[in-house]
Amino acid sequence: MFEKILIANRGEIALRVIRACREMGIKSVAVHSTADSDAMHVRMADEAVCIGPPPSGESYLNIASIIAACEITGAQAIHPGYGFLSENATFVQALEDHDITFIGPTAEHIRIMGDKITAKDTMKKLGVPCVPGSDGGVPDYETAKKVSAEIGYPVIIKATAGGGGRGMKLARTPEELETAFRTARAEGKAAFGNDEVYIEKYLGKPRHIEVQVFGDGKGNAVHLGERDCSLQRRHQKVFEEAPGPVITPELRARIGKTCAEAVAKINYIGAGTIEFLYEDGEFYFIEMNTRLQVEHPVTEAIFGVDLVREQIRVAEGLPMSFTQEDLAINGHAIEVRINAERLPNFSPCPGKVTAYHAPGGLGVRMDSALYDGYAIPPYYDSLIGKLIVHGRDRQEALARLDRALGELIVDGIDTTVPLFRMLLAEEDVQRGSYDIHWLEKWLDANMS
Repeated sequence: MFEKILIANRGEIALRVIRACREMGIKSVAVHSTADSDAMHVRMADEAVCIGPPPSGESYLNIASIIAACEITGAQAIHPGYGFLSENATFVQALEDHDITFIGPTAEHIRIMGDKITAKDTMKKLGVPCVPGSDGGVPDYETAKKVSAEIGYPVIIKATAGGGGRGMKLARTPEELETAFRTARAEGKAAFGNDEVYIEKYLGKPRHIEVQVFGDGKGNAVHLGERDCSLQRRHQKVFEEAPGPVITPELRARIGKTCAEAVAKINYIGAGTIEFLYEDGEFYFIEMNTRLQVEHPVTEAIFGVDLVREQIRVAEGLPMSFTQEDLAINGHAIEVRINAERLPNFSPCPGKVTAYHAPGGLGVRMDSALYDGYAIPPYYDSLIGKLIVHGRDRQEALARLDRALGELIVDGIDTTVPLFRMLLAEEDVQRGSYDIHWLEKWLDANMS
């Protein structure tokens, strides 16, 4: 067993890992920037090490400082959370060189899935259904025209190293292709230092469905159902639920089995999420996230498992504590992401929290690092909390979410809580009848 784990992250996910460590009898080490000296994860950990000034590049992304913090404190392993260095193969390799265990997949798996083209090619070979598109990168505009004509318009051009919606451009007609192609390349180069792009068929009204998988690194893997993350703004998820409202048990079993078998074949270790666009009964692979997802609590709620605890177990070389046969869905869970943002333009709203009260009661979980008097720094992501509710069915979960949002108090700053109160009043949301474009259209109609 590990005696001490360093958490290379901040905010609510750092607290999430610290709590799992405490339940397992493992000491925790928090790292923090100077801006986070008073952060809750620093207060909750057994030890804390300052690793640099506020900018992420000089602190939470500073590999040398994080490894030094491990050596100073004697931490044997690092949990990366999500974001920052969680999918950085160079970081994982550096830890291996220093005999520090990375609680997550191997550097090779991160490399494979971090490149969209390689990931798609790998998944095709493993039998996972993929969106029709180019075979690899598209080197120039002439090739782009040929590929687009073959698969049919509309098409979407994507940066191979993209993420978070950057480096993605839609071309609905041949006339729009050249501008979209050149813009996607330019964005990819600016954001990721890589201007390679690929092209896929653009689906009109798909849902975003992702399958949670988990492997032990020894050829054994399971799936823990799916999550529907279709309510998105600028390709960023804001509302996630499990199970998916439109996924039947038969579909769930089919795509889950395909995903579990795929990751088992490559000896994948730890938690991972295989993301799909789903339309007309068919799944199309878009990417795999080789880390814990922000929305992992909804899966934990319906299956009654602790995914972080399981990550730590398999990193220690222990077997998974459950098999596929042990996993059965219980009820319905929904998560909304509470951001420190000012509506209607969603501008960041850092500042001092003058009052904070988390909702409670049956089936309610609030993952947050807020406290009365906490000053939210302006340097990081605006996510300040995740509200998760669990009910016997979807309607009970929706009612519980509405009640919990009414109990949540965050004074001193603006948040996105009013957005979710409005969304819950919409019939389409109540019925689960939406696709990945629904929220953008709703925002244009209601908040423009």
